[in-house]
Amino acid sequence: MNKKTPMRKCIGCQESKAKKDLVRVVKPKDGDIFIDPTGKSNGRGAYICRSLSCLKKARKSKGLDRSFKTSISEEVYDALEKEMMDLES
Repeated sequence: MNKKTPMRKCIGCQESKAKKDLVRVVKPKDGDIFIDPTGKSNGRGAYICRSLSCLKKARKSKGLDRSFKTSISEEVYDALEKEMMDLES
């Protein structure tokens, strides 16, 4: 029997992709938003492609704001952009 591949939607480009191909962004109850490389951290998660262009789209369309039902500051997007650059290199 084949195992189903978990699918998630990118908050940038709105495409459904395999969970393992996306990066999880987490907002824990008590704290700061960060990229979760393990995909297992506690908190509300949103998924985004491993590309800066999708992060820019998410920033423009306020994708994270919608996912986390709160307003996200520019500093958080800047920090995520920096983490994303580290992932790409």
